Amino acid sequence: MTEHPTPSPRARELVEGAYDTHIHVAPDVMRRRIDDLSLAPRFAAAGLAGFVLKSHYAPTAERAAVVNAAVPECRAVGAITLNGSVGGLNPIAVDIAGRGGAQVVWLPTVDSSNQRACTAAMPEGATPPMWAQLQDELRADGMAADPVEALDEHGEVRAVTRQVLRVVAKHDMTLATGHLSTAEIDVVARAALDEGVRRVVVTHPEFTSQQVAAERQRRLAEQGVLLERCFTTPYTGKVEWRTWVDNIRAAGPENSVLSSDLGQPFNPPVEDGLAILADRLLAEGFTESEIRTMAVANSRWLAGAETERAGAATAAAQEGIR
Repeated sequence: MTEHPTPSPRARELVEGAYDTHIHVAPDVMRRRIDDLSLAPRFAAAGLAGFVLKSHYAPTAERAAVVNAAVPECRAVGAITLNGSVGGLNPIAVDIAGRGGAQVVWLPTVDSSNQRACTAAMPEGATPPMWAQLQDELRADGMAADPVEALDEHGEVRAVTRQVLRVVAKHDMTLATGHLSTAEIDVVARAALDEGVRRVVVTHPEFTSQQVAAERQRRLAEQGVLLERCFTTPYTGKVEWRTWVDNIRAAGPENSVLSSDLGQPFNPPVEDGLAILADRLLAEGFTESEIRTMAVANSRWLAGAETERAGAATAAAQEGIR
């Protein structure tokens, strides 16, 4: 893809004050479109409040602190992903990240057994994720991590998983389900809520390794779980736009949060992702209030910028917040 959509002024205005809660930018172990320090002023100029720095391999709280000192008009948010490079389901790593200001904890992604089983089953024509080559290289060098399992052989939540969940709750962090399977998501989301985690989000439920059915998304939403709607999932051909849109309607816009998952060199500029989604949703008949709820109110809740989750009725009143 060389020609990318340009957001409309109306879409830009609709996403003002939003956080992009899922981006992949440099410095990283693979090539990225832009680095975090260069991205921050672009977000500020676009009226966006900030972004969550996701890495599949390294914690990002310290990076976020540097960005915030250099570009205070944009808030970078630190995170940690519980793959093999940080010890997998490692409560100490989560606690240190929380003490360092990280807000988002992703359960295993590239090192989940579910993702490993699904990597070879990409739809024809879909753009493969950039981390797939790195995983192959690590495996070829004999350094593949053991699969990181959230559940035991009986399908029950492991004790170490519950310990991680309690640490997330202690720091009032956001738990994202990573690349767990649909069945694993159900069990872990329920356990997280039981352990007192207030902010739970299903990571790109339309992604090839998740494919969470609409009815199951509705059930998760009824429990208070948010569903993440990533731009790159349909944009790179991993799911049809029709399915992506239908799932938002099925679970309810008030239970969805927009993110971009951008940063790859071949994809659009990171600061355009949320606004491109806003244009798409406008064309699909979603109201401005619904889009503000998905893009702004719910993203601010997950990023820790708001202490309470705003409902759909109050999201429209959030015009101009930063």
